[in-house]
This record gives sequence, C-alpha cells and structure tokens, in this order.
Amino acid sequence: MNATRIKKKLQKQWRWWKRRSLALGLSSLVIVMVWGSMYLPDKVQSLMSTKPPVAIETLQFYQQNEAMDGTLEDVNFRKELNKTKVNEVIVRHSYVCGEEERALGKLNTDEIYNLLNEHPSWKGQFSGQGKVVLNETILDLSPTCKQRAYMSLDKDGNLSLFDGPPEQDKVIKTFFQLDISSMESSLPEDALRHLYDGIRIQDMDEYNSVLSTFSDYAREG
Repeated sequence: MNATRIKKKLQKQWRWWKRRSLALGLSSLVIVMVWGSMYLPDKVQSLMSTKPPVAIETLQFYQQNEAMDGTLEDVNFRKELNKTKVNEVIVRHSYVCGEEERALGKLNTDEIYNLLNEHPSWKGQFSGQGKVVLNETILDLSPTCKQRAYMSLDKDGNLSLFDGPPEQDKVIKTFFQLDISSMESSLPEDALRHLYDGIRIQDMDEYNSVLSTFSDYAREG
C-alpha cells in the first residue's frame, strides 16, 4: 500500500516537473524570439549602414581616377599622340607675369609620356606642323618679369603691369580702372607719386600687396 502510494506520488511529481519544464521551455523560446526581433533589425540596419560608405568610397575612387586621367583635352591629346611616332617638343612655362619656352628637340611617344608622368601638372597640346607643346602654369613671376616689372597707371587710368618703366608704355596686363579723385584725396602724396612713377615689382608678395592696396580705389562696373 505504501509502495503504491509512493509510486502515485512520484508520478504526480513527474507530471508537475514535466509541465513546469515545458512552461520554462516555452518561456525561454518566447524570450529568445523577442530578443531576436529586437536585435536582428539592429544587426540588419548595421549591415545596411555599411553600404553608403562603400558607395561613397567607390564614387571617390572613380572621381580620383577621373581626376588622374585628366580633362577631355588631355584624353584627346593622348589619343592623338598615340597616332604619331616622333614629334618636335617644346615646354612652355606660363607665369603670372611672363612666359618662357625651351625646345627639347625630337622625342618619341614614350619619351613624351615619360615627361608627362614626371610632371603631372603639364598639359600637352599639338601646335602647327605637328609640334607638341607641353604647358606648365606657374603661380610666380618669370625671371625676366622679376627684373623688369612695374605697376602704374596706363593712359586710361587703369592699374596695369608694365614691362619696364611706365613711360615706355609696354603694358603686360591691365587689372582695373582706378577712382583717381578718391585715391588722391585719401592717399599720401608720396604714395601717389610712387604709383605714377611706377612701383617696382620683384616677387609675388609685392605683386599681391600693390593689387590689394589699390583695389580699394577700383571703380565699380
């Protein structure tokens, strides 16, 4: 009798533990599903968020390559260059003031490409009679300009850059017209006389300084 009672009691406890285990299992499953529903969107969003930077980097890569390839003129020049074997080559240095050229003689296509690779800022073009001109822009005064340049007024009252003293009237570049009456009423007499006689320009600092000083007296329009 006692054995039968003990057996029934054990079976009853087993059924209770079985139901409890099942309930705990279902609860755990629900918790995992809830956690998954909260975590997975963040994970997916995290994965998706990596796409824009990749796209941006790809775009930057192509933009950099396009910049390296150069402008359409560069591409056309290289296409034309590939059709030739030997060309007379000139290097032209274009300064803020002045221009200088030097002849390199006859070079083949590979030698011209080597020069362009060594000097990425140079731009090639074909001139008359199949000559190749390699242009370099330099933000400075040419050596000749440093020895001869003046800033003064031309006959129309424009601030201008001269090759040599202003009385020789060799204008290289005209900047803007000056308001003479406003300038004469504001500036010291010595400064005006210096301008009329010609201000010697020997480097870019002097060039920019004179432009900055007299731009205050530029006529509008």
